[in-house]
Amino acid sequence: MLPAMKRVLILYTGGTVGMGKAPGQGYRPIPGFLEKLMRSIPMFQAPEVPAWEIRQYEPLLDSSDVGPREWTRIAEDIGAAHDDYDGFLVVHGTDTMAYTASALGFQLEGLDRPVLVTGSQIPLSETRNDAINNLLAALLLIGRFSHRLQEVCVFFDNLLLRGNRTTKIHTEGFSAFASPDFPPLGRVGIDFELDERLLRPRPDPARPLRVVPIDPGVTVGAFRLFPGLRPRFLEALLAPPVQGLVLECFGAGNAPRDPDLLAALRAATDRGVVVVAVPQPLHGRADLELYANGRALLEAGVVSGRDMTVEAALTKLFYLFSRGLEPAAVRRQVQLDLRGELSED
Repeated sequence: MLPAMKRVLILYTGGTVGMGKAPGQGYRPIPGFLEKLMRSIPMFQAPEVPAWEIRQYEPLLDSSDVGPREWTRIAEDIGAAHDDYDGFLVVHGTDTMAYTASALGFQLEGLDRPVLVTGSQIPLSETRNDAINNLLAALLLIGRFSHRLQEVCVFFDNLLLRGNRTTKIHTEGFSAFASPDFPPLGRVGIDFELDERLLRPRPDPARPLRVVPIDPGVTVGAFRLFPGLRPRFLEALLAPPVQGLVLECFGAGNAPRDPDLLAALRAATDRGVVVVAVPQPLHGRADLELYANGRALLEAGVVSGRDMTVEAALTKLFYLFSRGLEPAAVRRQVQLDLRGELSED
């Protein structure tokens, strides 16, 4: 008896991949265009490709307009259709793809099947494009590994990356995304490769999927330190109703030892604002005990985000506060590895 064909739901949120070119207008999203193109390309109908259907969002979104409300919509759509499909493919613009993938990884508690997020740098409508490979290979990956791949990933340019380890590194090249401090979970070349040693443990089958919506009242942000920063600028950024801040620090977690700047941080953390330090460099971690300037941050109540990306640290704060946790609990949990987003050793 032949195994049943896998089923994949494609959530088409928008982005370059499904755009068409209109005279005098450049590329623009065209409703129904992506599905029409995919149905017309024989490769997407090949027997080895899982059965797929597209749910198109209205209106189609530029990913610059995607935020917490849209993360929750995507997560809830996955939750509602969870039992009917073997996996999900979120088609998304590249600009904020890493934020969405990170957020979904936290929001989908107990996920037991693959959720891949992909898009393209060149639309499927163009003769030369990266969309065909990204879409087709993602569908094939879901079909092959739905029994073992049980987390949210970004798939782009033949690399399968943990979603909450991913960041965008290029605006023009096909290799637009990287996982700076964690190896790819898989690669697509002549063969499909999945490194099972790197995968998250299987969830408890007795616990159903739980979707955590992002509370629209949560107020968190991110800020990149720079030479010449005036403390009043940071003080204003940390003022109520801010609950959390990702602080992108110099080097391995350093900041100026300006007494007024440190006092602004101390006053905020004393009020319960959770300030998480992450490094500005693409590789490495924030070690606040390494240098005197980092230790000054620790004394001001800042906690280390270790090797989390900005995208992961920010969406993690959104998620933790949306669970209704008190600031002290958020401070503790933001430093823990919840979904493979940071290295604890």
